Amino acid sequence: MKINSSRRQMLGWATATAGGLLLPPSVWAASKTLGMTEGPFYPRAKDLPLDQDNDLTTIAGKSGVAAGVLLDFGGRVVDEKGKPLRNALVEIWQCNAHGRYHDSRDDSRAPLDPFFQGFGKTVTDAEGRYRFRTIKPVAYPGRTPHIHFKVKSRDFGELTSQVLIDGDPGNAGDFVLRSIRNEADRKRVLMTLNPAPANSTAKLVTDFEIVVG
Repeated sequence: MKINSSRRQMLGWATATAGGLLLPPSVWAASKTLGMTEGPFYPRAKDLPLDQDNDLTTIAGKSGVAAGVLLDFGGRVVDEKGKPLRNALVEIWQCNAHGRYHDSRDDSRAPLDPFFQGFGKTVTDAEGRYRFRTIKPVAYPGRTPHIHFKVKSRDFGELTSQVLIDGDPGNAGDFVLRSIRNEADRKRVLMTLNPAPANSTAKLVTDFEIVVG
């Protein structure tokens, strides 16, 4: 397999899912996804996995599958007028199901997962869509569950942020999320997890829209 957050708009809601409709850009507007801290574990060259595709749950040459609840994490990258950004590079990174990053700077006593890639990347298609197979993020000391992401494009530059699980009880005490004072900005970095289709090997799916300026 090589594979929303809430939207504040001027004239209502537009959802881009399979078979859905998009409002014309002239009547569509959304607030930009807020940039958030990169954190200490954006991988350095020495820590990058040799396998860097968009399936973080399997490693090339190994037959196992990552521990954790499998999640299809996808959505669109659009600008503030709703125009899809094609050929944008999307990167994600997160800790494994035990709460440890695939990074030599993480000195946690939590075990490593030999089947979890920890970092992946993909490029958006003509509709601005991206897709990853990963795991449902888990908490680790001091933080609520989250996935880091970075979007790069010649059209707008670079956005680094995080996405958290809407309704997770750990959100209330998370210092990064609490630092966002504006409610609309907080909603733009939350994702809703839904059951995956019956024919999917994943358990959960989300459609997270990233709005860049």
